[in-house]
Amino acid sequence: MAEGKLFIGTKRYSSWSLRGWLAVHLAGLEVEEVLIPLTGGGTTAAIKAATPTGLVPYLEHRGARVWESLAILEYCAEFAPALWPEDRVLRALLRSAASEMHAGFRGLRMAMPMNLGREFPGRGGTPDALADVARIETVWAQCLDASGGPFLHGTAMGVADAMYAPVVTRLITYAPALSARGKAYVQAVRAHPLVSRWYDEAAAEPEAWLLPHYEAGPPA
Repeated sequence: MAEGKLFIGTKRYSSWSLRGWLAVHLAGLEVEEVLIPLTGGGTTAAIKAATPTGLVPYLEHRGARVWESLAILEYCAEFAPALWPEDRVLRALLRSAASEMHAGFRGLRMAMPMNLGREFPGRGGTPDALADVARIETVWAQCLDASGGPFLHGTAMGVADAMYAPVVTRLITYAPALSARGKAYVQAVRAHPLVSRWYDEAAAEPEAWLLPHYEAGPPA
């Protein structure tokens, strides 16, 4: 029986929704999924009416109301402590990596919007976006060195992996140059059963939900 609701947007496009959805499923929370298709104006009226901030994801669970992605991930870790490592030093590193993702990398986000149904190799490679990719690879390498991989948290996905999963989808769509290690991490995340499920469900969304400005992609 569902113990709450998780409000998310179109799976093809909504990077923040993917983060919250992964955390809820990694933690095994029993919640009803409420998917509200995104519209083209930046603010979707149905989402604005359903969530405190007018944004997704938004989690209601056992009386708790959680409306920020990183807060949702932290909340899920209270039910599944393995989403953070026991080791204090490694936990601090991964918390820093997750927080940097939450607060930064605007160049990448703006130039390479998430679209799970298209391929735009070589596009979106602005100087700011490529600088973000380089920094992300540095962060990944630090975490993989510390945890042993194949995920940032080690043998299983954790909070930091959920935070960077939408970055992985962007790197697949736009195919900027990556190191061999970066490519291996991208492949590991893409092959995870939950990420594969998200891709499959995104592919099954109605054609009416497609947004022309996302489908056109960035300038070539």
